[in-house]
Amino acid sequence: MIGWLDLSAGCSGDLLLGALVDAGVPLEVPAAAVAALPVEPVRLLAEQVTRHGLGATRVHVQAPPSTATRTWADVRTLLADADLSPAVRDGALAVFARLALAEGRVHRVDPNDVHFHEVGALDALADVVGVVAGFEHLGLTRLSASPVALGSGSSRGAHGVVPVPAPAVLELLAGAPVHAGPVPAETCTPTGAALLAARVDEWTPLPPVRVDRVGVGAGARDPAELPNVVRLVLGEPAGSSPASPVVLEANVDDLDPRLWPGVLDALLAAGASDAWLTPILMKKGRPAHTLSALCRPDAVAAVQAAVFATTSTIGLRVVPVGKVALERTSTSVEVLGGRVGVKVARVGDRVVNVGVEFEDVAALARDRGLPVKEVLRAATAAAEAAHPVG
Repeated sequence: MIGWLDLSAGCSGDLLLGALVDAGVPLEVPAAAVAALPVEPVRLLAEQVTRHGLGATRVHVQAPPSTATRTWADVRTLLADADLSPAVRDGALAVFARLALAEGRVHRVDPNDVHFHEVGALDALADVVGVVAGFEHLGLTRLSASPVALGSGSSRGAHGVVPVPAPAVLELLAGAPVHAGPVPAETCTPTGAALLAARVDEWTPLPPVRVDRVGVGAGARDPAELPNVVRLVLGEPAGSSPASPVVLEANVDDLDPRLWPGVLDALLAAGASDAWLTPILMKKGRPAHTLSALCRPDAVAAVQAAVFATTSTIGLRVVPVGKVALERTSTSVEVLGGRVGVKVARVGDRVVNVGVEFEDVAALARDRGLPVKEVLRAATAAAEAAHPVG
C-alpha cells in the first residue's frame, strides 16, 4: 500500500493524527504509544468535525499543564525509557533529531544544547509518537506528498515574534516544494515539518493509485480561505509502465584526477548500475571530464548524494534513457582446477554472447601463479565451448 498527503492547507502533528485515524488507524494505536511515554498522563480523543462542509476527524491531545523545557538530550532519554516498539522509537528519534539540527542551525547553537519549547511540550511529544505509530501501523511501502503550504505573516513563540514561515520550518523542508498558500498565518508547524521531512519519500502530485480509502484530518482553526485539513490518500499503485532508468551527468574541470577512481567506486556502492568518465574540452580550452552514472529510479537519490559528496560539482543533468536488455543467465566453468563465473546472453533460444567474470579470472591467476592473460584465454575458450554462440 502507498500513501499520498494533500498538504495544500499546511501540516501539523494534530492534522496528521486526524488524517491517520480518519483513514482507519484505530485510535488505540497512537494512544497506546503516547501512553508508553514516561511523562504525565496524556489522552487522545477523536471528534468528528466539518471544515467548509468537508467531514473530518480532529484528534485532541489532552495533557496537563507543564512548564518543563526539554533539551534534545532530555527527549532522547525520554524516548529511550519509553516502552515503545523499536520502529516507533527509532522513528520518533529521527523526527526529533531533525528538529534539533534545524533549531541548532537557526539559533546558531550546538544541537545538543537546543531547548525545545513548543516542540518539547507534552502535546508535541504526543503528536510525534502518535503519528509515527500510526504510519508504522499502516506499513506503507511509499509515502509521497504534495507541495506544502507554509503560511505567511508572523507569530509569537518562546523567543518572541517569529516570521512565518518559521525559520526552523524552512530549514526542515529544505529541498521540498513549498509555497505560502492563501492563509496569512502559520499553516505548517515545526513539528509537522519534521514529521514530513522524516517520513515523506517523494514530493509529487497525486501519483497513479487505485484509491482504497481517504483520511481527512482537521486542525483547531477554521480559516475562511480554505478547509484546514490534511488528506491522506491510501491505495495500491496503479498499473503503469515501470519508471525509466536515468543517466546522471556532470561536467567537472576542477577535481584532482587522483580522486576519480574513488568517485566511481562510491557511485557504484550507492546503487549506480554503471559509472564512467569521458574526457572533454570545455570553454576556454579547459580539459575536463563528463561524469556519468546509470541509475535505476530507486537509486537516483542515493547516487545524487554520492556525486555531491565526492566531487566538486554543484549541479547534475538528469536524463531519462531507454534500455534494451537481453535475457541473461549466470553459470560457471571449470578452468585449471578452479571455477570461473560466466554470463550467457540469449535472444530467444539462441546464444549471442558469452562473457567470463574477470574478477574470478584474476583471482584464479593469483592462486595459480599464472599470468592473467593465460587464465583469461583458457576461461574464455572453456565458456565458449560450453555455450556455443549462434
